[in-house]
Amino acid sequence: MEREFDAIVVGGGLAGLVAAAELADKGKRTLLLDQEPEASLGGQAWWSFGGLFLVDSPEQRRLGVKDSKELALQDWMGSAGFDRAEEDHWGRKWAEAYIDFAAGEKRAWLHGLGVRFFPIVGWAERGGYLAEGHGNSVPRFHIVWGTGPAIVAPFERRVREHRDGGRLVYLPRHRVDRLIRQQGAVVGVSGSVLAASDAARGEASSRDITGDFEYRARAVLVTSGGIGGNPDLVRANWPSRLGEPPKHMLSGVPAHVDGRMLGIAEEAGGRIVNRDRMWHYTEGIRNWSPIWPNHGIRILPGPSSLWLDARGKRLPAPNFPGFDTLGTLETLRHTGYDYSWFILTQKIIEKEFALSGSEQTPDLTGKSVRQVLSRVLPGPTAPVQAFLDKGEDFVVADNLAELVAGMNRLTGEGLLRFEEIERQVLARDREMDNAFTKDLQITALRGARQYKGDKFIRVARPHKLLDPKSGPLIAVRLHIVSRKTLGGLQTDLSGRVLGTDGAPVPGLYAAGEASGFGGGGMHGYRALEGTFLGGCLFSGRTAGRAAAEDIG
Repeated sequence: MEREFDAIVVGGGLAGLVAAAELADKGKRTLLLDQEPEASLGGQAWWSFGGLFLVDSPEQRRLGVKDSKELALQDWMGSAGFDRAEEDHWGRKWAEAYIDFAAGEKRAWLHGLGVRFFPIVGWAERGGYLAEGHGNSVPRFHIVWGTGPAIVAPFERRVREHRDGGRLVYLPRHRVDRLIRQQGAVVGVSGSVLAASDAARGEASSRDITGDFEYRARAVLVTSGGIGGNPDLVRANWPSRLGEPPKHMLSGVPAHVDGRMLGIAEEAGGRIVNRDRMWHYTEGIRNWSPIWPNHGIRILPGPSSLWLDARGKRLPAPNFPGFDTLGTLETLRHTGYDYSWFILTQKIIEKEFALSGSEQTPDLTGKSVRQVLSRVLPGPTAPVQAFLDKGEDFVVADNLAELVAGMNRLTGEGLLRFEEIERQVLARDREMDNAFTKDLQITALRGARQYKGDKFIRVARPHKLLDPKSGPLIAVRLHIVSRKTLGGLQTDLSGRVLGTDGAPVPGLYAAGEASGFGGGGMHGYRALEGTFLGGCLFSGRTAGRAAAEDIG
């Protein structure tokens, strides 16, 4: 096989597939390398819920949502909190460009590739602050019909077509160990050929080495993901503003998301910025049927569950389910415990619990209209019911005393006092007697139901937790689950990796999570959700097209 190509793409996740497809579309001879088996092509995106951030879409308008580029930019900047002159310079520019993309051609581009959307738009990261603070002012979380696999499919298809047509070579089980530099430019890669593996998607694969390789190219694109599967690296980069890093943490991504290529790109002259910015969830539950080590699943909660810390104290506003991921993480890290609790009812779990991941939403992933319509029937979805039946983090009881006793048995720590929890639940329930209240969570859930999408499928009718007709009572122990890297290799608006002097490293590009989804951190400190997949799409497309143009 030839040893020289026009471009080499390192990493077969969504950003890598998009970049490789764009390069090959432009007639560039492209090599796609990935250390994992072919079964894992598509990376983390395949496992995703398939949410995409869109602005002023037809789906929004049909539901009566008034959105605009100006409002989206206001929300983004209020969430990002950019405050670092050098490290945020390009991230801010990428954020502005991404808002233009999300409010402009993004939907039409994807629609032209065959991507379709579920008609109900989700409202993620609701904020709970003032107009210029964190959060989405309106629902913007558009679920791809078919979830993660359906957003991967058109780009995987293009890559395979280019491979069959001889314009692209795809080599799984090829781990890049070094970027080759000559006279200051990156001109190729070298690394190890790993033993063939029959590991299924997401499973740990062998690291046994059977050979080595070296390939040259005029452009090398790093699209290898972040550090979420490397708990030691997550803890090493954990910011002090969030408190102490957790001793116990679930993993929301496979073990191969280990950050290796970030260090390799840095050794080749690339600059990594905003290492301390990351995105981890506080509503994690241990997967009863794990695929990768320490596998955690995130609950996508509606706003009604009562959220308590490990000692049974209700979290302060606006730390409500689905409002402010990192704000809640910061609050919980200062409690001194690595877990917290939801208390809810059967009626709440039936309507408000979704589980993140394509494998946890078989109706949406399988594009089954019949199964989706069955959600209106009594009872939770089958995956949620499976966690109720088999998950180790769930407690079900007919009354609050039994529930609290079960919660204490589950942890073995005896931290919860029934009288304390009963007082808080009764206080919350008393606020349900009027259509108006001082309890901001109840005000928020009633307000949410003014949005058609929430009222139809997402937010339960407000009710008292101790109402027997809404039972039984359910408690869920919640863990921190690692997920995304918000910082990364700093890139300009063409996806060119910048060095410590601020100038591009010749021949080196980055996209996706490895680049902080663009610029070394286009999200700043906080994300609005639906922006990780979208960031991979946008940065992968941008870097692929720019590299093709630079190659000539």
